[in-house]
Amino acid sequence: MHISEAEAVRDLAAILQRVQAGAEVVIERDAQPLAVIRAPAPPRRTISECIALMPAESTATIDSDFEKDVEAAIAAHREPPSPPNARARTPANFLKPWREKLATLGSPFQW
Repeated sequence: MHISEAEAVRDLAAILQRVQAGAEVVIERDAQPLAVIRAPAPPRRTISECIALMPAESTATIDSDFEKDVEAAIAAHREPPSPPNARARTPANFLKPWREKLATLGSPFQW
């Protein structure tokens, strides 16, 4: 989502609601990106923190096969790599706001 600096100042609460819902907001000045607002990355635990959280009765052990087990678990749950905002970066979606803006200005350009 791209908005002007004036729009950001006018309705920051609405922008923060959209960010909380998962949107990435680019604030622009003179049609140039000025800032990006997005939700923070979720906190991550270290291996030692995970081990400390294990119940006392756990049978998990860190042995010579531990690295292979972790790699297998990651591979089993991995999604195909793509940028978090891949859909918004397609050429059609990138140009959409500009097309709409030109249409409202009565631009002679045809898309």
